[in-house]
Amino acid sequence: MHHDIAIVGAGPVGLCLARALALQGLRVALVERQPPAALAEPAFDGREIALTHASVRLLEELGVWQHIPAAEVHPLRTARVMDRDLPHELRVAADGGDRLGNLVANHLIRRAAWLAVQETPGIELLAPARVRSVHADAHAASVELEDGLCLQARLLVAADSRFSETRRAMGIPADLHDFGRSMLVCRIRHTLPHNHAAWEWFGLGQTLALLPLSEYVAGAVVTLPGEEARRLATTDEASFAAELERRYDGRLGVVELASTRHLYPLVATWARRFVGTRFALAGDAAVGMHPVTAHGFNLGLASVERLADLAATALAQGRDPGDPALLERYERRHRLGCWPLFQATRAVVGLYTNDALPARWLRGAVLRASGGLPPFRRALAAVLTDAGPVDPSPLERLRAGLAQLRPG
Repeated sequence: MHHDIAIVGAGPVGLCLARALALQGLRVALVERQPPAALAEPAFDGREIALTHASVRLLEELGVWQHIPAAEVHPLRTARVMDRDLPHELRVAADGGDRLGNLVANHLIRRAAWLAVQETPGIELLAPARVRSVHADAHAASVELEDGLCLQARLLVAADSRFSETRRAMGIPADLHDFGRSMLVCRIRHTLPHNHAAWEWFGLGQTLALLPLSEYVAGAVVTLPGEEARRLATTDEASFAAELERRYDGRLGVVELASTRHLYPLVATWARRFVGTRFALAGDAAVGMHPVTAHGFNLGLASVERLADLAATALAQGRDPGDPALLERYERRHRLGCWPLFQATRAVVGLYTNDALPARWLRGAVLRASGGLPPFRRALAAVLTDAGPVDPSPLERLRAGLAQLRPG
């Protein structure tokens, strides 16, 4: 079976990429372990995704956003970074707009992407299917499935999670950092309003986040050492709610569990290469972020936009989408686009999860300094609210930088 592009992994990034490529007239094979029923009606998994304006713009262009119910899109108006031991905090608000971004449940994004794919000719879904082997050379890429079916394509893309088996099979190593902690996520109801502010709250032995949904409902994220997280995930509902009230220091009023609870190990990944011969990595297969900055899916969508641009260039110039020069350009762009945020996230996590006295003093100094610098706060807000292309021109970068340095 011959296709232009073969994608392994039909998560939200794989689905969006398949849609983006098929809209250009390319023939796409999409290989996924889960059955179609699970893709059509994904279960609630506790994850609330903070979407930047650029991500919303891309989802609109792909026809995915239209399948997300408007009532399930929640505005993120401000963000607060706090330290339990300090009175100082960093507060970021949209500069000239009504919101920093939007919060949407992960399972609803997956369902919307699936519906968009169903509307798109040129995509062949092979599911449930397991990959037996992959191979690529100068002439073609191939994927052999366990049922014996063999796919051939001009470009193979791995979008099969941060623990990508396809990446490993293609010989691309990745640096994995296990934080030794787990993230417990769920929805809660509470009696005090959150005013649509997201919280990132660092304390001794734990990190708390709050993702605002409707005014008295939020996504709670509690990051703890693995065994403590497992204990909290399995305690009875009344005890769980009481413990969350205490952990959030009473700032939410009375708390009640409003969903199932889900536990995820915290592991960040960085592939040492994003491309190979007729091969590219997308989404978490390339970069698996720590969730503290809530940018993992946004970077995944950036990989979709950059790979779609690669395909558009190939079509416009009569070139092969597996052209090494085009893949190298994708490599440069995506690494440059991801590296600063990935490293900054690692630094933030390292500083704010270190309970030694010098680290606690340093993070207090960081909060005091950054909170008093309007250009710094505007730069953070601009990252979220910029709806432009993922790779702006040098002139666009200069204009944006000057805008952040203005006084006031």
